[in-house]
Amino acid sequence: MSKVQVAALNFFLCNNLNKDNDKDSDSDDDEKLTKKDILLGHRVGKKTSKRKKQTERALKALEKQKKKKKVEIFDYSALHLLYDAQDFAERLFRQLESSNERFEVKLLHQDFLSRLIGLHQLLLLNFYPYLQRYLQPHQRQVTKILLYVAQASHELVPPDILESICKTIANNFITERNSGEVMAVGLNTIREICSKSYLAMDQDLLIDLSKYKSYRDKSVSASARSLIQLFREKNPQLLERKDRGKPTEFQRDLVPLDYGQTKPKSYLEGAEIFQQDIDDQDKQSIDEDDQDDDQQSEEDWINVSNSDEDDEVDDNDEEQENGDKMETTMTEEERRERAITISSQRILTQQEFEQLKVLELKRRIQDRRRNRLEESMTDSRKRKTISIDTDSDSDDENKKNNADQNSGLITLRDIERVHKKRAHDKESRLETVIAGREGRAKFGKWKKEQGHAGTTNKEKLKNKNFQMLKPKLRNKQKRSFRDKQIALRDALLKDKRLR
Repeated sequence: MSKVQVAALNFFLCNNLNKDNDKDSDSDDDEKLTKKDILLGHRVGKKTSKRKKQTERALKALEKQKKKKKVEIFDYSALHLLYDAQDFAERLFRQLESSNERFEVKLLHQDFLSRLIGLHQLLLLNFYPYLQRYLQPHQRQVTKILLYVAQASHELVPPDILESICKTIANNFITERNSGEVMAVGLNTIREICSKSYLAMDQDLLIDLSKYKSYRDKSVSASARSLIQLFREKNPQLLERKDRGKPTEFQRDLVPLDYGQTKPKSYLEGAEIFQQDIDDQDKQSIDEDDQDDDQQSEEDWINVSNSDEDDEVDDNDEEQENGDKMETTMTEEERRERAITISSQRILTQQEFEQLKVLELKRRIQDRRRNRLEESMTDSRKRKTISIDTDSDSDDENKKNNADQNSGLITLRDIERVHKKRAHDKESRLETVIAGREGRAKFGKWKKEQGHAGTTNKEKLKNKNFQMLKPKLRNKQKRSFRDKQIALRDALLKDKRLR
């Protein structure tokens, strides 16, 4: 029965795909070895055209065999296709409570339940106290259990339950009697729980955890800073004033939501910057209707066709500058009305969506005190720097973030993210040593660098016969403590005189 359970759980958790990939990698290694053997046999024997053709045929046969062994992998999760996930999760949890299986099988049950709860946002309130009793640093596979707690947390879970879990993790893991790795793992888990439901954090607990930003261990301080950065975006009012950072335009419009409260929007934020384009289009349509002469229209088309790309770029810059001016002159209600009209009357292009992304980044970066920012930095420079960053890295990061959000998974790597100083390998260490030698004089005595210098007494001792040194070493070892004191004192006085 347990084998059937493990097979079913691995199917839902997609663990079989990882095993198949491991098998494929092992088979690839075997094929590389056979390919190496074929090439080695051809190299050792006599070089003839017949043997060359035989090796080519053997390599082609290996490639065909490799293609046949590869099986198509369909990347989907069966968790999305479950019918009545709430009832299924309740029955599975009752089975887990009364189970007498091995600890590894129980971990599979917990993993499956946590993914199911987080993906479908189910309410299974008894699952959290069940995991809470395992939250001890000495518990076996405790990082996986912390991962399951973070996976099972979502916005619909009552904040009291998640708050008790956060306090348990803080009391058991984030204490100075534990090592830095244990404290960092606890802080990372609390950060992942609060990223799903920021109402789980109490203000007093957050202030206590934020003080670890100056802890002596780098992994603990980095985890505490990441927690502070999370609450700067979620709810900066819970932080101390010195930890809130510079106030931005994004924080001005940020309103923390209560439990069960949603804020649906019927328009795109920032779409008011495209209102000028609609007004221009309306004016152009009126002008075209009023025009009676065909020559005038032809001249207009000629002017458009002869325009350069630089003029188009300048026009786009002027439009963005006009949008920035409109943002400063309009009130909040006017912005909202313009954004609603544009979102309902117009289909935005991909380029305009990119402009909205840039505007969102500017709101996250831009200082609320606009005058100071305009004195230090022009609008064109701001726009260029932000657009370069979005073009270079935003696409890959958005793809990763969207994939993680759609799957609802938190990886074990996020929980076990511990910053350590990696050891230097020999090559990198030699590079730093050679780089440090540049631009300085060589170490060593200048007399020895000349060709006529002799050897030192230490070098002579290395080449001297041991039988000649044996009596001296024996007498040296047989000295009394008082003789050693006198010899050390005389040596120090001699060294002091020479200096």
